[in-house]
Amino acid sequence: MAFSIVLRLAAAAASLYMLLLMARIILTWFPSAVEGRPLHLLSSVTDPYLDLFRGIPWLSTGSMDFSPLAALAVLSVLTQILSTAAAYGRISLGIVLALVLRAGWSIFAFFFGFLGLAMAARLVAYMAKWNSLHPVWRVVDALINPVMFRLNRAIYRDRIVNFRQGLLTGIVVLFGLRILGGILTGLLAGLLSRLPF
Repeated sequence: MAFSIVLRLAAAAASLYMLLLMARIILTWFPSAVEGRPLHLLSSVTDPYLDLFRGIPWLSTGSMDFSPLAALAVLSVLTQILSTAAAYGRISLGIVLALVLRAGWSIFAFFFGFLGLAMAARLVAYMAKWNSLHPVWRVVDALINPVMFRLNRAIYRDRIVNFRQGLLTGIVVLFGLRILGGILTGLLAGLLSRLPF
């Protein structure tokens, strides 16, 4: 009983720390908005943990830094493990693997959904004949074009497709992968969680 209380307290502390991390991550988007002692205190509490992930080279690609997402995912898995152990009084390797699988998939699902929505927004802008040279659409194009071209090359091989068809194909494939991946992840996580060890 006392062990369960300790695990619940640890899970609550990890959840609170996740909130602090999210606040710190959001504040990095507005570097001049908040300054002073509160930000310095928040940075001193959260930056050592975030720095562990900033050093991993494959988490940063060009101007995109995915290390905060990885840091949150690891902490989320830890929180779920602690909560599960507190609720059931035990934890197995299968449950841990299922939680890790779900957390890993949630990162991929986020990216598939984000890129699919970005392609949908670009399709609307293209169909409405909005200014394609606007800085917003240039950023969106820089983000989605590499993915869209790879998907279209894999599907259409050497056939040339227009921009609208490429966007539609990308949207369908990304959302299809997101749905199919979610189903497969749920099935595999269910099997893993039933393992006796």
